[in-house]
Amino acid sequence: MKTRDVLSADTKQHLKKVLSPSTKADEPLTRRDWEEIMGVRKDTYKRTGGRIRRKQ
Repeated sequence: MKTRDVLSADTKQHLKKVLSPSTKADEPLTRRDWEEIMGVRKDTYKRTGGRIRRKQ
């Protein structure tokens, strides 16, 4: 038996609304968003005295 057979029509409608992509996808991405996606704003680390520390 499939899950879709067990769920009521109201539950299916609610799940479709909850799981659909949000309206945020309609907004254009900013330059900062693209930099985060591409990995430009990652933390950088360096080794100091045997330990690895975040560069400041």
